[in-house]
Amino acid sequence: MVESDRYGFVGLGDMGGPMAANLARGGVQLIVYDKAGTENKAPSGAEVGAGIEDIARTAEVVFVSVPDAAASLDVARSIVAVEDRNTRTLINLSTVGVEATDSIVKTLADFGVDYVDAPVSGGKAGAIRGTVTVMWSGSAEQMKLIRPVLDSFAGSVFFVGPKPGQGQAMKLLNNYLSAVAMTATSEAVAFGISHSLDMKTMLDVANVSTGQNSATQDKFPNRILTSTYDAGFRMALMEKDVALYLSEAKSAGTPVALCERVSAYWQKGMTRFPSGDFTEIFKVIRDETD
Repeated sequence: MVESDRYGFVGLGDMGGPMAANLARGGVQLIVYDKAGTENKAPSGAEVGAGIEDIARTAEVVFVSVPDAAASLDVARSIVAVEDRNTRTLINLSTVGVEATDSIVKTLADFGVDYVDAPVSGGKAGAIRGTVTVMWSGSAEQMKLIRPVLDSFAGSVFFVGPKPGQGQAMKLLNNYLSAVAMTATSEAVAFGISHSLDMKTMLDVANVSTGQNSATQDKFPNRILTSTYDAGFRMALMEKDVALYLSEAKSAGTPVALCERVSAYWQKGMTRFPSGDFTEIFKVIRDETD
């Protein structure tokens, strides 16, 4: 198990940037890198790495927050390619799926680098506030050892299992439930509008009744009713996560009838709003009304 004096962080995007900033604000000695450019993204107080090689030579524990499985595997391969690396543990905060996790574990294991699968939930707003949820799968002892570091950017940390990949399963089912809430609520609100019901009234009633969910309580009143569509989670990421869930569920042999319909909605969302916020799925579903 590794407790490090200096941590690495790879990926300073919508989620990684705020999480790294919270680590730095929490007093963690940090060296950071982003392949899209590090200087203008690095948080105050963090050392700027010239590349992943710098991270691997400097930090025993490296956090990763990148968009997908391919990027995560590229980081893992780049780290083990450094012969004089100091990195002993890689903690992946990204959503990559169970199958890709197995590939990353194998890539690192041959070089004696431990892997922790620890995807996060909470969106950009949670990353900024330092309230994201971490779904840790891997060494329980390692989690306990660096828990104060995790607490600097997370509001909740859950140990979901000892095997990397279990965190991915938890994250994918969580995001699938979020996607279902958004699509089902969009259909229901479109139905209400067709009967001349006021959106705010519908939400007020649902939120003190059995129809309440994350979409009625947060996304609709705060992002859709206001016409801001700014939840901070991109349409592309939700479409990717639902597709990953569908693929993993098929591999596991669990039911997917509902997921196939939900996935079709998000594919339409990507076609119409490829750079949009995931709350814009309401526009897609609303505009399908006859």
